[in-house]
Amino acid sequence: MRHATAVSILTLLAAAPAGIAVAQDGHAGHADHAAHAAHAAHAAHASHQHQTYTAAQFFETTSVSLSTAGGYAFSPDGSHILMNSDATGVFNVYALPIDGGEPVALTQSTDNATFAASYFPNDGRVLFTHDQGGDERDHVYVRNEDGTVVDLTPGEGLKADFLGWSADGQTLYLTSNGRNAEAFDILAFDTTTLQGRVLFENPGGFFPSSVSPDGRWVVIDKPNTSADSDIFLVDLQGTGEPVLITEHEGDIAYGSQGFTPDGTGLIFGTNEHGEWNQAWRRDLATGAVTPLIQADWDVMYVGYSWSGRYRVHALNADASTDVTITDTTTGSTVTLSGVPAGDLGNIRFNDDETTLAFSVVSDTSPADIFVADLATGQARRLTHTLNPQIDESHLVEATIVRYAGEGGVMIPGVLYRPHGASAEAPVPAIVFVHGGPGGQSRRGYSAMVQHLVNHGYAVLLANNRGSSGYGKTFFHMDDRAHGEADLRDIVAGGQWLRDQDWVADDQVAVMGGSYGGYMTAAALAFHPEAFEAGINIFGVTNWVRTLESIPAWWGAQRDALYDEMGDPATDAERHRAISPLFHAGNIVRPMLVIQGANDPRVLQVESDELVAAARANGTPVDYVLFPDEGHGFLRRENRITAQEAYLRFLNQYVRDLPQ
Repeated sequence: MRHATAVSILTLLAAAPAGIAVAQDGHAGHADHAAHAAHAAHAAHASHQHQTYTAAQFFETTSVSLSTAGGYAFSPDGSHILMNSDATGVFNVYALPIDGGEPVALTQSTDNATFAASYFPNDGRVLFTHDQGGDERDHVYVRNEDGTVVDLTPGEGLKADFLGWSADGQTLYLTSNGRNAEAFDILAFDTTTLQGRVLFENPGGFFPSSVSPDGRWVVIDKPNTSADSDIFLVDLQGTGEPVLITEHEGDIAYGSQGFTPDGTGLIFGTNEHGEWNQAWRRDLATGAVTPLIQADWDVMYVGYSWSGRYRVHALNADASTDVTITDTTTGSTVTLSGVPAGDLGNIRFNDDETTLAFSVVSDTSPADIFVADLATGQARRLTHTLNPQIDESHLVEATIVRYAGEGGVMIPGVLYRPHGASAEAPVPAIVFVHGGPGGQSRRGYSAMVQHLVNHGYAVLLANNRGSSGYGKTFFHMDDRAHGEADLRDIVAGGQWLRDQDWVADDQVAVMGGSYGGYMTAAALAFHPEAFEAGINIFGVTNWVRTLESIPAWWGAQRDALYDEMGDPATDAERHRAISPLFHAGNIVRPMLVIQGANDPRVLQVESDELVAAARANGTPVDYVLFPDEGHGFLRRENRITAQEAYLRFLNQYVRDLPQ
């Protein structure tokens, strides 16, 4: 699929600590309805002998995904699909045979996580990316057919990425901030000679989105604030200057989603017309705009097959992804058979649009790759990634719940209730806080969550006010008020758990990664009696320093973050007031801190200082530092180590089990 880009949402501190899942199909419901449904499921399971599994067994499950949107996922001869897999414990690039068989390794990294971008359109060369130990400074590489590798974006300290291809396949587009650390230029490479040139020199403040199929137009996005953004078009056959195409008043978000395959239109998302992000089309010749996809949920993306015959769009439907594939020649929806229940993702078309590749993931099953014949809709499964040692029936389906936060605001959540939990056998529980600001906890497979649930912990993934996916009013409720009502929503989530008769009301913890790690530390510092313990996974502890040390390549996104969080130059007093480090004397409940030494977003010093300050209180603090990770843990051995630390800590300080 080409030109499929997710709607831009400000989630700059939102990396998943150990694989929090992508979206799943689910049904909305209020807490009492969801709890009743969950109770019925657990009663039905009661007669089935429950078995627990180790962290290592959960993480022996393989993570797979297809190559980057906008790239060629199918080999030129159509026999293989380009994919990523961590089968060795480190992500590498593989060619997966469509007719079945074992994937063929195309890279053999033992240290840096490596990800597929695209096949070349007319030969067996492959594009891939990797950084250095999680520092996020990716380069783009070509793997030649003989296995040799060329770095297309050499240089120190730069960050580069794959952007797309021209319609004729003769030109490759990349982005790079090698010229200016704060601005990503668009580079064009001849696919034969691999000679590159600057196609668009970014004056700063813009984020390149895509190049039209004929190479004439460039579309770039400009975030102004967390609530306001614009789209600019650049005519490379004209002045070459960015031209604003979204003139407006007030706070309206616009984000480009790519050009139509015929090059006549631009698809963009906007919340101009209500609470939800809608998809619209702009005619490049006339400037006329017309609605394309409108719904009562956010439109996440719109994409097309290579000729444009098939259109794909997805809705963010109550923490699940609802995908529709439309045959634009007939207007009919493509129906797939042989596909298990779950969410579709990574949707890619082969060159002649006869075959579709995609992934399917559910609460109890990680992503697997499928192919389908578009003429019949019949699908075939190519991978089985869940560790065969794990019986899927021992895992837990999630339910969607809502509970009352401050002021009666209803807070959505994704609840995992352990098998056997009842009023007669109450279980300990965890409120998990997502990253952000502005992230969203979603349904789907998570080895981290399922391992904890498998060992008897209920997990509530809470979407406090300020989370995305529930309308723009809800999203902006915490602007310049972080650590206040949004944090109290998390505390209310803990109380909601305690109020359930199947939860042990004296055994509730809080846990989160990145911005969720901040919320965890803040809960311990500002609501010191609200939770029995907390797990802070690379969380911000000193907002003054974090906001001052944002990487240069964030550019205008930094300004948008400052608009939401406050500028450290003028709002340092408030930042100190909400920073756990400066209130660490209040932390009296046990805390576990997990950190990557190479994290460019939340620096190691953030965790070092909080650990030292909390220990000075005599508070029990465990600290795990990974020297070879950044903002999120990509090496399997480290994910296992972290997971074992989570369970050991919770058992000791929440459940009070013998060590």
